[in-house]
Parts: sequence; structure tokens; C-alpha cells
Amino acid sequence: MTIDAPGTVLAGVLTVLALTTVLALRWDRARLTGRIALVTAVALSVAGTTALELNRLTETYPSWRELAGAAPPPVTHRRGPGAGQLVTYRVDGPASGISMPMSVYLPAAYLRPDARRLRFPVIEALHGYPGTPESWIRRLDIAGHLDREIAAGRMAPTVVLLPYQSPQRLLDTECTNLAGGPRTETYLTRDVPEWAGTHLRVRTDRAAWGLIGYSAGGFCAMNLALKHPGRYAAAASLSGYADPGIRVGDGSERTTNNIAWRLAHLPQPATALWIGWADDDRAARAGSRRIARLARAPLTVVTAVVPHGGHSHAVWRQMEGPALDWLSAHLARPAAPAAAQDR
Repeated sequence: MTIDAPGTVLAGVLTVLALTTVLALRWDRARLTGRIALVTAVALSVAGTTALELNRLTETYPSWRELAGAAPPPVTHRRGPGAGQLVTYRVDGPASGISMPMSVYLPAAYLRPDARRLRFPVIEALHGYPGTPESWIRRLDIAGHLDREIAAGRMAPTVVLLPYQSPQRLLDTECTNLAGGPRTETYLTRDVPEWAGTHLRVRTDRAAWGLIGYSAGGFCAMNLALKHPGRYAAAASLSGYADPGIRVGDGSERTTNNIAWRLAHLPQPATALWIGWADDDRAARAGSRRIARLARAPLTVVTAVVPHGGHSHAVWRQMEGPALDWLSAHLARPAAPAAAQDR
């Protein structure tokens, strides 16, 4: 039984009910030590079942193997004729010192023999916290969205990278270089692009690179695009925030890693942002509106609002297609370089 299967959570619930029943039936007859043991067992089963359900919702540990600390095995998801392919690689980062697995969506056009000379645009898709790239794949069906948008002509064939934003599942980096901790910003903005340029048939020019993220990943997408305008042409935020909400360790959560501060105090780059939120998501709404108010040329901002849904996967599924379409429209198209080499 997989860790995120409904049956796993159901088994936990049944265990809680069984232990609670035993506790009620044996309370009067049990000694003090027995009562303590039964209460402890009930509390642990409730905590364990709650953790299983939270993990199922966030995909923090997609498998028992990963919960035990093992790296996920390389996987290729073959998704039928005419569909893109999901492949898992391991990306070692010499600049950051981080090594993590990364899922990659390769569009159907990438797989055609007659497209071997083409170099494709790239989107880095960043997950929220807690979470993993599996949330993009399972809960947001990013591959299905990409297949449909590309087939309909609303997107150009695009390679999409799905990296982790932290080497430690329960450490929230907000895609920053934590003082004394993981240098995730360096990994995402330097190591991952350099790896992709070496191992995949992708364009390496700034005009062909963009970012998208939901929740904490939305903050990541906007923050990295503003901090690295020479790397990314555009970014899309789904319910992102104006600040990281964590301590980076060097005070930059109040300055250079704070989007509102950056827009108010530093020159704004010639970058394009798509910012979406649900109107009943107070935190994301407030931060997103603040960013939109502070934006000045040459920075451009487009906003999109859904009426309700809160801070949820349901909202992000609604915004996913339009955000990807907009992002593709702001990126360069697939092209054959003058001296292309097959990879």
C-alpha cells in the first residue's frame, strides 16, 4: 500500500477507532501504567494518521522509500502517443553543492526525430511548502495541461523542469540561499539551467527561460525573476506572496529577498509577471495586490483573480492553463541554432 493511498489513511483512522474503543472498555479495569500506555497509543495513532493525511495533501514524501530517506529512483513516465514524456534525472550542482532529483517534461515535439535540431524554450516550475514536484505532477496534472495547451496551439512546445526547492523536505528555503544552509537560489538559477543546457536540447538565451510557481513557489518565481533578470524573461505566480515568510539568516527577508521592498527601493527590470490569486485568499491577495501597485515600467504585470477557492489546488488548477499560455507567449519559440549538435 503506497504512502499516499486513501487506504493508508483509512487504515490509520481504523487504528485510532480501535485503540479508542479499547481505551474506553478497559479504562476502569486498567492500572495507571496501562491507562498511560493506552492514552499514549491513541495519541500516537491520531498524530500518525494526521501526518499521513497532511502528507497525502502536500506530497512531501511521495513514497515510503523517500520517507525513510532514500532518493527516488529514476523514472520515465510514458504517457501514450502524442503526449509529452516525464523523465526523472539527478542534477548535481557544483556551484551550490546541492544534488537533487528533478522531473522534466519533454513535449511530444521534442521526441520527434525530425526535431533533433530544434532547441526548446524552458519553464522552471516551482512547488509550494510543504510539498514536492509530485504536487505539480499528481495534483495539478501539469503534464496533462501542457499536452492540451500545446496541442491546441496556445503554447509553443516547451521543456518544463520540476526541481525541488530544498534538499531537506521539512526545511522551507523559499528558494533563497539560507545563511549557513542550502544555497537553493544558486542551485535553481545557476546549476539547474547549466545542467539543462548541457543535457537537454534547450535554448540557453534569456528570452527562452521563464518561471512558474504556486503558493511559496509563486513567491519563488517572482523573486528569482526579479533578482535574475538576465536569466529569466517572465514569471507566473499562482497565489504567491510578497515576502518569503521565513528568516533567511542575513536579514534579506526584509530587503533583497522581499519583493515589495525590492520594487520600492531598487530599479525595476524589463521583466514580465503574471500574478493570480483567489479573492478569498487574504494573504496571497494582499501581497499580490501590493506587488501590482508597486510595479513600474519597464516591469510589466498582468493580474488574474478567481472569485473563491482560497489557497488550494482547486484554485491553482483553474489558473494553471491561462498562466502557462501567458508565459509561453512571453518566451521565445523553439528554434534551430546555426550550428546545432544532437543530444
